[in-house]
Amino acid sequence: MKLARVKTEAGIRYAQLRDGKALLLREAPYDGICYSGEELPLEQCGLAVPSEPKNIVAVGLNYRSHAEEIKMELTKEPLIFSKWISSMLDPEGTIIKPRVCKQLDYEAELAFVVKKKCKEVRRGDAAEYILGYTCLNDVTARDLQAVDGQWARCKGFDTFCPFGPWIETEFDPENAHIRAVLNGKVVQDGNTKDFIFDVFELLEYISGFMTLYPGDVVTTGTAGGIGPMEPGDEICVAIDGIGTLRNHIG
Repeated sequence: MKLARVKTEAGIRYAQLRDGKALLLREAPYDGICYSGEELPLEQCGLAVPSEPKNIVAVGLNYRSHAEEIKMELTKEPLIFSKWISSMLDPEGTIIKPRVCKQLDYEAELAFVVKKKCKEVRRGDAAEYILGYTCLNDVTARDLQAVDGQWARCKGFDTFCPFGPWIETEFDPENAHIRAVLNGKVVQDGNTKDFIFDVFELLEYISGFMTLYPGDVVTTGTAGGIGPMEPGDEICVAIDGIGTLRNHIG
């Protein structure tokens, strides 16, 4: 099932997407699907980010290939950081390259959306707390990352967290093919089989030190092949079984 937030004349609404239509919901889908009875052609609706998180939690160095390309040892525990709510960007939105940034990089990632409030979830129960999965681009000012030594600024600029285009509820996160496509060329190609920590381990670890809420987003790290983008470029994050997140650089 594809769940989205669609832009209508009356404002942004949650919807299920099916057969080219947006089936509008009465409320957010975390406690179940409740249809309003309204339908709109999807082509008449723009797409907003598919959830409204309180927290965006990110994981660094979670692919063996990425750790190898930047010559860092594999971590014994997940490396956790945050992206700000103000960095969210809708599908088809424009990623703005800051004036202070000399190298703006893409990082194609699989993210999951939390279904219900959770704390100290065990790995074996983790699937019950996940609504579904989506595409995310962990946009990074790479030169500032090297200067700052920590990641709050380099990954936190406005527009640096596009995700979507929707949430796919029926998805296998343990064998997911993920690509970054820059101006039509595949520039990053990975699979979650290369994970150091799988999705369920991550939820167990993160919920061990913080409370997660419905709609929160956890993005699971990037594979090898990160690289730069420039104004005028089109960048896509494509995940088999979910879809394609498309943005432009401005």
